[in-house]
Amino acid sequence: MEKLWHKLSSLAFHRPRSDDQSDSTGNSGSNTLSIHDTTAVWLRKLLGFSPSSTGIYLTALTHRSIVHDQAEPAESNQRLEFLGDAVLDLVISEHLYACFPDSDEGKLSSNRAKIVNRKSLAGFAKKISLCEHLLIGESADKNKIRASESALADAFEALIGAIYLDLGLAEAKKFILRYVTGHVDLQKLDTVEHNYKSRLIEHTQSRQIAPPVYIVVSEEGAEHEKRFTVEVSCGGQPLGRGTAGRKKDAEQSAAKEALAALEKAPGAD
Repeated sequence: MEKLWHKLSSLAFHRPRSDDQSDSTGNSGSNTLSIHDTTAVWLRKLLGFSPSSTGIYLTALTHRSIVHDQAEPAESNQRLEFLGDAVLDLVISEHLYACFPDSDEGKLSSNRAKIVNRKSLAGFAKKISLCEHLLIGESADKNKIRASESALADAFEALIGAIYLDLGLAEAKKFILRYVTGHVDLQKLDTVEHNYKSRLIEHTQSRQIAPPVYIVVSEEGAEHEKRFTVEVSCGGQPLGRGTAGRKKDAEQSAAKEALAALEKAPGAD
């Protein structure tokens, strides 16, 4: 939670006005692309009304591959994804805090991770047909990116960031409660173990093993199709590796492998 509030202290309470995000045409000042009519209609249906600034939503839908193909400057959705991630964490944390009054911090963190992960966010993005409105560079494999969990998850978080900047926290919360928690079975969620990083920490603490340390051992692929390989070790001993399009997903895979190795080790309970 400390990490979450650190992000929010520099972002959520210094929200710029929506008119600072757009020029006189309603488009983002750093994005020279234009929003398509079908996307504008989709946004109206999604939000329930016309957004006050279409430019910020255009940026939210702009995949980073397009930046390399534009003669004119274009901003990708990476910064908005960073902001949306913080807003999403806050709203989900508050929701889980209210729904599980008897759960401790570790359990709440574990449940949040089951909701806020690449696979689940990509699923939420598909439910609202976000993939159909992604703006992708000509040199990129459009079909591959539209089906990419990483690209869809990033765009979904970027969309939340755009709603927050344009309409404020209350509207962003409404969106998240409708399109995220509205599709989650909280009771079932509470019984599913998924956050391998948290489980690995609990395992090492209970057995007085050195805490896990994660390092990125390699990065491969083009800028818009990165693949990260992460290794986790305890006390200097490598225990697992994972590869994914995002570092945190690679860390989860590495933690899963490490946990399996520790549980199979001689003397393990």
